[in-house]
Amino acid sequence: MRDFQQIGRSVTLSQNGMCATSHPLAAKVAVQMLEAGGNAVDAGIAAAMVLNICEPQMTGLGGDCFALLSPAPGQGFIGLNASGRAPAGLSAARLRAQGHSAIPDQSADAVTIPGAVDGFVTLSQDHGRLPLAEVLAPAIRYANEGIPVAPRVAFDWKIAEARLQGRARNRYLLNGKAPKTGQVFAAPDQARVLEKIATQGRAGFYEGEVAQDMVDTLRAAGGSHRLEDFANTKCDYVTPISTVYKGHTLTELPPNGHGATALLMANILSHFDLASLAPLGAERIHLEAEAAKLAYDMRDRFIADPASNQRLEQFLSADTAAQLAAMIDPAKALHLPNERLEAVHKETVYLTVVDKDRMALSLIYSVFHSFGSGLASERFGILLQNRGAGFTLAEGHPNEAMAGRRPMHTIIPAMLEKPGEFMMPFGVMGGQYQPNGHMHFMSNIADYGMDVQGAIDAPRSFAQGGELALERGHGEALRRRLAGLGHKVITPETAIGGAQAIRIDAQSGVLTGGSDPRKDGCALGY
Repeated sequence: MRDFQQIGRSVTLSQNGMCATSHPLAAKVAVQMLEAGGNAVDAGIAAAMVLNICEPQMTGLGGDCFALLSPAPGQGFIGLNASGRAPAGLSAARLRAQGHSAIPDQSADAVTIPGAVDGFVTLSQDHGRLPLAEVLAPAIRYANEGIPVAPRVAFDWKIAEARLQGRARNRYLLNGKAPKTGQVFAAPDQARVLEKIATQGRAGFYEGEVAQDMVDTLRAAGGSHRLEDFANTKCDYVTPISTVYKGHTLTELPPNGHGATALLMANILSHFDLASLAPLGAERIHLEAEAAKLAYDMRDRFIADPASNQRLEQFLSADTAAQLAAMIDPAKALHLPNERLEAVHKETVYLTVVDKDRMALSLIYSVFHSFGSGLASERFGILLQNRGAGFTLAEGHPNEAMAGRRPMHTIIPAMLEKPGEFMMPFGVMGGQYQPNGHMHFMSNIADYGMDVQGAIDAPRSFAQGGELALERGHGEALRRRLAGLGHKVITPETAIGGAQAIRIDAQSGVLTGGSDPRKDGCALGY
């Protein structure tokens, strides 16, 4: 139970349905969709489309999404990979010949074909209850009317203002500047795109004038994209993967996402008794940082499009975890020779919805870097993601940039279960941090017995690029202790990630939701 004399928020409780998002208007739209007879899929799509306007630096129609769906209690999980592929004309050899060691993240070469729209249409057709036009109606309204910019959104928008290029600056800046809190942002041309999707389905986006607009914009910026690349885009249903940690089952999606990295971290840390350590103590933070370094190093070596890499079984084996755990010194920080994690903040929205029948959706949706590539299509203003920056140009690497290949992805939805007690869709935003965030959240619950909101609120840390980022919620004595263990301690520019979760009690069926105060959102139920 939290101390009501301390700053914080209570969990949200309801019996019928619930949504947790990073923006209140999106959560409200989701609940209204549930009250109108829609299910979790309908509500989740409606909320996601509203977030396009609420948080355009985070996500949009030009991005990708992944989803985990529990159709009903006891029916297992359905995984959806709606990440786009590289265009047929992408060539790592060409980029190497031009002198690049990595794909420039604001170039047309970094733009993979957006997969999210196909994913949303597929989810709606296969698992939704309401007509797609009804589901998209709130987003069409808000795109036309606009939405006042929320405080955290304004903060992120200002930081990323310089990433916007060309016509995108006209679309996403107000009088040449990032909007301030309370200024209204609208995108009426995107409303026109949503109307096409509502009436034509995926063809309204991947064919015709909308697709032509994206192709023309990308080719003008030096890209190799073709209409055929868009028309051929297709999401895939995939088999989820999982591991057990302290009696809790963590379920993720397989590569090309890096959910396997969260599972590997859990397997490594299962060799240590975290529950005996202080939840905000140096010893726990140190072990988590060391496990992250090792797991992420493995990720950088092996995670890629599964068509080019079949080594997942070895990645998740008990022997691999045991060998990595043995490399951790509880008294000294490990410094790997090539710590490749980028310190650049990545942008994502995560939401979760549970309906009255206990269908549960865990959905994540992103354009990767803030404002993606910084390029927006000329006619409709569709912001184009830069997921191709997730490729490597190293010749022969499983994640080498290649035509038709999916890059390694950072966005990962999750499900957490303790049999007989609860099931919980959850996600932790924050680009590279996400696997670490999943493990940290699960450990807060499994090792320390925190409730959903407390597990989200707790101060975070992240070992990245040879540094250990500690949020300001950690005190100076802790920082000195970690520096004494050999960590280069820094304070990050922004809060580390953001999270949403809904706990479904196995006995009472009561829903308990939490939403991250690091963002502007909330959990709402009815």
